[in-house]
Amino acid sequence: MTLNRLGIVVVTILTWTAPSAAQTAAADRSPLARKPDVAAALTVLDSWIAATVTQREQPGLSIGVVYDQDLIWAKGYGYADVERRVPATPSTIYRIASISKLFTATAIMQLRDAGKLRLDDAVSDRLPWFSIKKTYDGGPPITIRQLITHTSGLPRELSGVNWSDLTFPGREELRRVLPGQETVFAPETEWKYSNLAVSLAGEIVAQVSGESWPQYVERHILQPLGMAATRTAPARAMPALAIGYGRRVPGRARDVEPYVDIGAEAPAGNLASNVEDLAKFVSLQFRDGPSGGAQVLQGSTLREMQRVQWLRSNWRSGWGLGFMIRRVDDQVRIGHGGALPGHRTWIEVAPAQKLGVILLTNANDGDPERYVDQAFVLLNPAVAKAVAPPDAPKVADPAWQQYVGRYAWKFSEMQIQILNGELTMIVPEADNLWDARMILQPLGPRTFRMVAPGFSVGPIGELLTFEMDGKGKVARVRTPNSYWLPIETGGGERP
Repeated sequence: MTLNRLGIVVVTILTWTAPSAAQTAAADRSPLARKPDVAAALTVLDSWIAATVTQREQPGLSIGVVYDQDLIWAKGYGYADVERRVPATPSTIYRIASISKLFTATAIMQLRDAGKLRLDDAVSDRLPWFSIKKTYDGGPPITIRQLITHTSGLPRELSGVNWSDLTFPGREELRRVLPGQETVFAPETEWKYSNLAVSLAGEIVAQVSGESWPQYVERHILQPLGMAATRTAPARAMPALAIGYGRRVPGRARDVEPYVDIGAEAPAGNLASNVEDLAKFVSLQFRDGPSGGAQVLQGSTLREMQRVQWLRSNWRSGWGLGFMIRRVDDQVRIGHGGALPGHRTWIEVAPAQKLGVILLTNANDGDPERYVDQAFVLLNPAVAKAVAPPDAPKVADPAWQQYVGRYAWKFSEMQIQILNGELTMIVPEADNLWDARMILQPLGPRTFRMVAPGFSVGPIGELLTFEMDGKGKVARVRTPNSYWLPIETGGGERP
C-alpha cells in the first residue's frame, strides 16, 4: 500500500514479470559482451540480479558495465514507478546523490589545470567570507585539497536537523550560519566525510570561474562528454526520473519518499543521471587523449585524482581527489556512492583493468554495493581473458647469450640470465628475487631499458648498456649511475 502523488491510497502487489524489450534492448550492445566467457558471466549476473531483486522485493534497479570506451552491457530490473508499472531501463534517471562529488572534484581539477587555483590554496583565500570556529590551537589553514579529500576537519553538515526534516539551507544561509559552527578536527589529522566541505568546493568553483556551480558543471563537463540526460538541478516532475521508495518493512508496503532540494549542498549531492550518461564519465577515467571522446581532463590529472591522498590504517582503503579508493584482493578500484531519500547509487572503476560498473536503485535499502561487488567477481576473470592478447611464446635473441653471467661491484652482485625468453637481471641478495627482477627490453646494439614487472627500487625505466672488450666479451655493465664487472674476469670481489 502506498500513497500516490494525489494522496490516494494505492494497494500494490509486487510480482515478477518478464523483462520488457526496453529493459533488455541494451543488454547486447558490444562484441565483447558476446564473447563466450563474457557472455556466460553476464548471463549468470543477469540471473542473479533478477532473482535478488525479486527476493528482496526491490522496486527498481539499473546497471551498466563499461569496458574502456564502451558500455558493453546495460539493463533495467523492476520498476521506475511501481504504481504506473513503468519499467526501469538503462535510460531511467535516478538521483545519484553523492556521486555528484566526483563532478565537483573534476571541476576543481579543471580550474587547477587552467592555472586559476592551486589545490593547496587556503579556502579563505578563495572565499573571503569563509569563517568557522577552530577547536584546536595553531595549525595550517584549511585548503582546497582537504575539501575534496575529506581531510579538512569540517563537520559533516551545517548545524540543524536537515536529514530529519529534509529542509536544507540555501547559499545565503550557508554564509550566515557557518561562522557559528565549529571544526571537528584539525586539518589532516583525521579522515572525516563532509558534505559541507564539498559544498564549499562548489562555492570555490563558482567564485573562481565566474559561473554558478550548475552552469560550470553543465558547460565544462556534462556537455563536452555528451551527458545530455544528466541534470545539475533536477525537477521533481522531470521525465524518466524514478520514484524513490523507502525501506522494506515486514507487513507493510514501501513508502514513497519525498523529493528533496538540498540547497547549498548541491555540489555535494544534487545531480540526477542514468546508466547511459554515467558510462561516458566512467570511460573518461580510462583516457589519455581524445580518441575515445572528449578529454575534459588530461590523462595525468585523471591519474592524479585516482591516487591515494589519505590512506586508512588498514592499508586497504583510502581517498583520492574526490574518489573513494579501495583494494579488493589484487585489484585497486575507485568510485563513489550516493544516498538521497529513495535513491541509493554506486559507481566503481578498476583503472588498471579498464572495467567499470554503474548501479542505480530507487529504494533506501537498494544496497548497490552488493550488486557492484558481484559484477566484479563474475566479470573480472571473464573480461581479462577475453581482452588478453593471444599467448605467443617469447623467443630470446641468440646474441643475448653473450651477456649471461655474474657481475659485481665491491660486495654487491647481480646476475644476467635468460628467463622465459627474456633477458633478465636479478639480485641474489633480494628477499624476493622474482618480484625484484628487472626485464631488459632491447633498444639497440647492447642497449636495454630496465622494466620491473614487480616492485623494485632499482633504476626502473633507465638504460643499461653492455660494454664489450676487444674479444667480444662483456667488459662492463653500465647503468646511468653505476657499473658492474664480470666476476670471472677478476673485476669483482665475489669469489
